[in-house]
Amino acid sequence: MVISDTFEISYLVLAFAALGAIIIGALLTSMHLKRKYHPNLIGALIGAFLCFLLLETLPAIT
Repeated sequence: MVISDTFEISYLVLAFAALGAIIIGALLTSMHLKRKYHPNLIGALIGAFLCFLLLETLPAIT
């Protein structure tokens, strides 16, 4: 499948964003229910992970 149109790219980005939101939501729910992690700890872990990703991918984008 060749993706060359702007509409196709935006559709794929939205599809993967929705899939990521579902997966992260399921991960948060399972961490809170099974291990009784506090939501602030979960938010801090996600923030640290996103910061690491941003620092690693920003030089590759520019």
